[in-house]
Amino acid sequence: MLLGACAMTLGLTVAAPSAGAQKLEQGVRSEHVLQLQEQLSDLGYFDAGLTGYYGRITKGAVRKFQQAQGLSADGVAGPATLNRLNKKAKAEGETLRQLAKLIHGEARGESLEGQVAVGAVVMNRVHSNAFPSSISKVIFQKGQFTAVDDGQFNTKPTQTSYRAARKALNGADPTNGALYYYNPKIATSVWSKSRPTLLTIGQHDFTR
Repeated sequence: MLLGACAMTLGLTVAAPSAGAQKLEQGVRSEHVLQLQEQLSDLGYFDAGLTGYYGRITKGAVRKFQQAQGLSADGVAGPATLNRLNKKAKAEGETLRQLAKLIHGEARGESLEGQVAVGAVVMNRVHSNAFPSSISKVIFQKGQFTAVDDGQFNTKPTQTSYRAARKALNGADPTNGALYYYNPKIATSVWSKSRPTLLTIGQHDFTR
């Protein structure tokens, strides 16, 4: 939910599994595999423990990524797959991960639609003159998100949170332009409750 919160900064790094690795496949255990898993996780394709072992789950995640990118979906991370993964991770990984972490911290337990709605509020703020013009600045703007204030932002997002973040980044907005949301069962802000409600999704009322 939205709440007064102190802004925090977060340093995120993107690993590069193709650096020094030409081919990764099932049965391999290495630091390169761990980096591969980290990137797949950041992009929402891998939702398991980061072990450094290329097993069945990692192979399936690689295959999903390959299918999404129009590559040969054999589940083997060869040069073409690793190069594409590096480019996607550098372009999207940090932004996607930040939004997924906020969604997870604010709306885990909500439906996919409810999580997309929270992400959409962030995107609507980015496009509003009343708020900062980047996703990161909106997320860490002082006095806005409970999850940033209480540390829930730092918990690992689920696959659903990544899906919701990706949908919001691609323009999905079930709120029809909402800039705020709150949980009426626990919110104490009179100002929040004074805003006209656009719609309710799960536990959240969405407002402008």
